[in-house]
Amino acid sequence: MDIEGGSGMNQIEMSLKHALKDAVSKAFGQELQEDNIVIEIPKDKSHGDYSTNVAMQLTRILKNNPRKIAEGIMEALDKDAADIESCEIAGPGFINFKIKNTSLAKIIETVLAQGDNFGHNDTGHNIKVNVEYVSANPTGDLHLGHARGAAWGDSITRLMKASGYDVCREYYVNDAGNQIINLGKSLQARYREHMGLDFVLPEDGYHGEDVKKIAIELAETYKDTYVEENEENLKFFKEKGIEFELNKIKRDLDYFRVHFDVWSSEQKIRDDGKVEAALKVLDEKGMTYEKDGALWFATTKFNDDKDRVLRKTDGSYTYLVPDIAYHKDKLDRGFDMLVDLLGADHHGYIPRLKASIEALGNDPDKLQVDIIQMVRLVENGEEVKMSKRLGNAVTIRELCDEVGVDAVRYFFVQRAVDTHFDFDLGLARKQSNDNPVYYAQYAHARMCSILRQAPEMKEAENFDLLTHEKEIALMKYINEFTNVVADAAKTRSPHKVCNYIQKLAAYFHSFYNACKVIDMEHEELSAQRLALLKATKITLKNALELIGVEAIEKM
Repeated sequence: MDIEGGSGMNQIEMSLKHALKDAVSKAFGQELQEDNIVIEIPKDKSHGDYSTNVAMQLTRILKNNPRKIAEGIMEALDKDAADIESCEIAGPGFINFKIKNTSLAKIIETVLAQGDNFGHNDTGHNIKVNVEYVSANPTGDLHLGHARGAAWGDSITRLMKASGYDVCREYYVNDAGNQIINLGKSLQARYREHMGLDFVLPEDGYHGEDVKKIAIELAETYKDTYVEENEENLKFFKEKGIEFELNKIKRDLDYFRVHFDVWSSEQKIRDDGKVEAALKVLDEKGMTYEKDGALWFATTKFNDDKDRVLRKTDGSYTYLVPDIAYHKDKLDRGFDMLVDLLGADHHGYIPRLKASIEALGNDPDKLQVDIIQMVRLVENGEEVKMSKRLGNAVTIRELCDEVGVDAVRYFFVQRAVDTHFDFDLGLARKQSNDNPVYYAQYAHARMCSILRQAPEMKEAENFDLLTHEKEIALMKYINEFTNVVADAAKTRSPHKVCNYIQKLAAYFHSFYNACKVIDMEHEELSAQRLALLKATKITLKNALELIGVEAIEKM
């Protein structure tokens, strides 16, 4: 058995696919790709452990009745090679398999040998992926929408790393443009206010306590050095504002267990001449034109509904331009795939980004975008209102302080990111099985408690006594974990891991209620059941780790 953690498929499935491929070749002279053979777990356990529709797949090629094809496959099948105890034809031509318990039990050896690495696989084939997420403007606190993006982005990068992708986690700092000018002006206004001078807050300025706090600190340090309203002083306030806000963002993300490999800057992209370089390439490729005093990008060539302005009549760039330069920069760094997590208001923006990537001579499918839908915070059945600009938004830190980092992280990845989500504060606080985080962590703590209570006994050398239906069901489900990780990484769907966690906890509770784990009258059986318990605990801990949730040992 391979215990180093290789492909995205469990060993039983691999053995079944190999045996089926050989049987089809032997019976009908047809060569099948193992990747094209579908193996499933039947919903009804009376139908066996695993099932395949390969006979129906071959109907068109062999021009025969699928049940007849299934019979031919079964006759040619090397049952011993795949540890098949029995098989039968069901319905129109499904083949159902019952696997030998000894084969199922090998999963325990695998999990115990791999430990923290169980679930890791190489389905990512070392593909270089850049995942950009959060990327909030450095003008205030991170709010609920950012929290959802942070939890989702961090979880997909954990899954991708575990699945053999070469992942770079990136935060793009929007430190240029009007919002930064307004931050600088707001900061200077509060600075002048503290110095007892006339001040005017910009109409689109920032009114939160943050700005006041920074301004007071600066005024206490620099006195009247920067009271004059000029470009040089505005630059000072912009830089200080960005520095303060970015440090706070980094602290909050660290608290939220979210870390980045690269922090890139829009201003640096501009300063390094990369904007002009990108525009030059577009021009050379005949993708831009002048009209009505403006520079246009011919995005209609790439199925956009209309061409887009790049440079306005006043000479300033639209926000699309630095984004084009930034994505070119990422591709120039050698990434095979770019993943952007964007807010719901950016949905119409995706075709323009893809058009720019194609126009620059790259495959537009290199860019994958996940849209993060809106979040509502609900308390006592009513929505808690939020407004970032007015300074009364619910922040990541406030939410984590209220219900805990684990609950926030879990809740934000348990549903697909492209669906609207109501964050229920009451449910997140609940210390009961209704709360999915509590349910999962309680299961792990319970396993730890049983293992602490277990007396010293000889470790099991085999698992031939694990024949109870609850034991078999638990082993089968543990065996599925690597598949789930590989699939969740490929589809960028951490909620699939949450579904797995809930079911694994349920399978454990069902096993524990039906099977006496510590029974000194049956030491060998106890030793085997304790090994199964250890394997379950490792699997649950690894699953929680992939979504950034702590596996608690005591509750």
